[in-house]
This record gives sequence, structure tokens and C-alpha cells, in this order.
Amino acid sequence: MFKTRKGIIYVILAGIFITNAIVAELIGSKLINIGPYVVSIGILPWPVVFVTTDLINEYFGRSGVKKLSYITTGLIAYCFVILYLSMGIPASTDLPNVTDSQFNAVFGQSLWIIVGSITAFLVSQLIDITIFHFFKKKTGKKMIWLRTTGSTVISQFFDSFIVLGIAFWLTGKMDTPTYIASGLTGYTIKLVVAILLTPLIYLGHYLIDKYLEKDENNG
Repeated sequence: MFKTRKGIIYVILAGIFITNAIVAELIGSKLINIGPYVVSIGILPWPVVFVTTDLINEYFGRSGVKKLSYITTGLIAYCFVILYLSMGIPASTDLPNVTDSQFNAVFGQSLWIIVGSITAFLVSQLIDITIFHFFKKKTGKKMIWLRTTGSTVISQFFDSFIVLGIAFWLTGKMDTPTYIASGLTGYTIKLVVAILLTPLIYLGHYLIDKYLEKDENNG
């Protein structure tokens, strides 16, 4: 993997992708106000996930992103299992420490939040992959903005509503008007961010292409 520059690029992008996806899931139970609307703070790391997903899609194809998405889903589930086990072990009272109630308040996400987070992540990733390669097949190497933004626009619509629907609406913690308003607000934010990140996608393409040229020249 590390014998080629392309292998190094994949490992770096995969590391960035996995880290931000897991962080987004771990902090996702915190809700914040944006104007009169409520959204999950989990939207904070997602712009980085957008960029890395599109770059991996571009250089490593559908299988590269699918494998990484399945691995990340498993790692997210693993993190929740470890957190669950950690909550069952009493905190030490010998020294100043985080108490059990404090720890559980931060990390004790409900089962429905966990199910919603994992389901939304995997479904949105698979949709993103499908839409990305549909546009790429139609446009070839041209119109990078169309496949990156287009895939994000569609996939994140599902992501925004699935996680809120399973974690908060189905459980009765959020009424239907709030659910719809919050889903649309989160989706709008992701859409705006996806558009604003388009230059960063082009910059990523440029830097990766320049880096990979050295392998081609040596080959």
C-alpha cells in the first residue's frame, strides 16, 4: 500500500474520512439552535467527509468508497460498543475525576440515536456513490462540480431526515413540524457547504494529480 503514491493517498484520505465520520456520530446527539430551528452538532465535521468521499470516489472508484463505508460503519458500531461497556464500569472516587453521571450524560446516547446514525451514514454513502458514478459516466473527466455537488445534494437529503426520523421523530422526542423543519435546516446547511467546498474539491484534484505525476514519471 505504501509502495506507491496512490496507495499513500488512499491511506491519508481514508484516515481523514474515518476520523471525521466517527467524530460526527459521537457528537451527533447534541442539538443546537440555528435561528428558530434545531439541528445536530454532527453537521460540523461533515464538510470534511464530503470532500474526502468525492476525492476517494474520483481516484479509487465505487469499490474503494464502498469498502471504506462498510469499514467505517463497523468502526462506528465498535465505538458505541466500547462506550456502552465503559459506562458500565464505575468511575474511581480516589481522585478528582469525571463522574459516572457526567460521562453517561455525554456518551450515553440512546439505542435509537445509534441506530439512526449508523443507518443514515450507510444509506447516504451508498446513494452518494451511486449518484457520483452516474454523473461521472455521463460527463467523463469534465464537470467535476456536477458529480461532487450533485451526489452530495441527493445523498444528504436522505441523511438529514433518516437520522432525525429514527432517533427523534419515531421515538416521540420531536413532533412532525419540528422534524420537517429541522431536517430541511440541516439539509440546507449541508447543501450550502457542499457548494462552498467546490473550489476545495478542485484544489484537492490538482494537488493529488501533481503528487501522482511523480509515480507516472518514475514508471
